[in-house]
Amino acid sequence: MRAGVAGGVLGTLAVTGASASSANAAEPVTQTLELPTLSDGLAAQVAQSADATAQAAADYELQAERDAAAAKAARQAEADLAEAKKKAEAEKKKKAEEAARKAAAERASRTSARTVLAASVSTGSGVSASTGSSTATGSVAAVLSFVKAQIGKAYVSGATGPSAYDCSGLVQAAFKQVGVDLPRVSQDQSTAGTQVSLSNLQPGDILYWGGAGSAYHVAVYVGDGMFVGAQNPSSGVVERPLSYDPPSGAVRVL
Repeated sequence: MRAGVAGGVLGTLAVTGASASSANAAEPVTQTLELPTLSDGLAAQVAQSADATAQAAADYELQAERDAAAAKAARQAEADLAEAKKKAEAEKKKKAEEAARKAAAERASRTSARTVLAASVSTGSGVSASTGSSTATGSVAAVLSFVKAQIGKAYVSGATGPSAYDCSGLVQAAFKQVGVDLPRVSQDQSTAGTQVSLSNLQPGDILYWGGAGSAYHVAVYVGDGMFVGAQNPSSGVVERPLSYDPPSGAVRVL
């Protein structure tokens, strides 16, 4: 009986202990962590760091926008430069073509005039009897007399007489005898009077070679298909027929 009682008591204790262990295992364990409290200084540092980060991001974005704008401006400038070069080349080509057409027209005009002049001189149809030097009077006669008196004198570039002349120096000196003050150089003398046809020349007309306003040589027509001019250093002042070197045009001042 004692053994039964003891066994029962021990069994009861064992059950009680197991029940207690199960109860303890089922209870949740709760732990509380205390975070450190931020001081005013630390909070200010955190806020300042956040502001600095935001400002850096804003600066980066602004710089990126500036770089993009600069790249766009550079591309536009390059495109504008290319377009300007293209237009300049086109304008240059256009001017060259216009100059070539003008030069061709001037050459054709001079060739035509010289052909007419040569035919007139060879047939006598273009120069009437009234254009002979023997009929010249007054100022024209004085100009013709002067240039013929200079025949045989030397040609010297820049000379205006009395012992030597260049082409425009002789023409200027001849007309100065009758009170006509001509420009000094051939280019200006070729536009000093009224342009006249080479088929209707009169004694005293100024002949020019080259274009009107760009002539490189001048002489005086003395009638009968002849002219007097200071030709070059080897020839000096000479009298020659128009067929020797047909002029490009003529002007009349008397």
